[in-house]
Amino acid sequence: MTLIRPYGDTTGDGMVQLSFTLPVAHDKRAEGAALQLARSMGMEPAMLAHARPVGPGHTFFIVYGSVTHLVDTDAVRVVERDHALLTPAEVNAEIKRLLHRRLVVVGACIGTDAHTVGIDAILNIKGVAGEKGLEYYREIKVVNLGAQVAVADLVARAQQEGADAVLVSQVVTQRDAHVLNTRALSRAFAATYPPERRPILVVGGPRFDESMAADLGVDRVFARGTTPGRWRATWCTSSTEGRTRRRR
Repeated sequence: MTLIRPYGDTTGDGMVQLSFTLPVAHDKRAEGAALQLARSMGMEPAMLAHARPVGPGHTFFIVYGSVTHLVDTDAVRVVERDHALLTPAEVNAEIKRLLHRRLVVVGACIGTDAHTVGIDAILNIKGVAGEKGLEYYREIKVVNLGAQVAVADLVARAQQEGADAVLVSQVVTQRDAHVLNTRALSRAFAATYPPERRPILVVGGPRFDESMAADLGVDRVFARGTTPGRWRATWCTSSTEGRTRRRR
């Protein structure tokens, strides 16, 4: 069976839960507006499960209801992992085999983004979810520039360090800041490096879609839930091995 419907109380009942905020003060009219919105989105019947003011002139809602939409799982397209998850020993051995020197990784949060928890989890030796960060690997040199780094400064430091890979974290997403910053990043590196010498560009954050890489001009995009184990093998995939060899 490839056609499926959401499950709530019974199989195939189509029940879903939706949360949103409307710019109206909390009253009966506001609750009616929330239900009207839910019905216009295809929820029928729609039931108001929760409503709470979130400041003057705004109300947060949770609506519960049934939808008739189906999902065809055969038509779902996602970015599958195309590389093996290597152990630390295998990573170190592969770097020595390909480069005959340490791999240089420069990381930063660019623009006004000051949220370093994600990039620190990938880069710092303590890591996350039981996995050590990239500083743990003896064959990787990590340069963590921290938060609110200008793109021009990141490019300059990548040149100075002879970076093989540049890892950027973007958590701030208002007005698509993560998309705009990433495109500015890719343009800056394209303008500075010839294609065969440009470092591998990897970006990540909770609002990225992994299928966005080509559109953003980077080599790989990681979404929420990424751990060091998923990142560490990216540089030696089939699509980047040739470039890594040229950069010896």
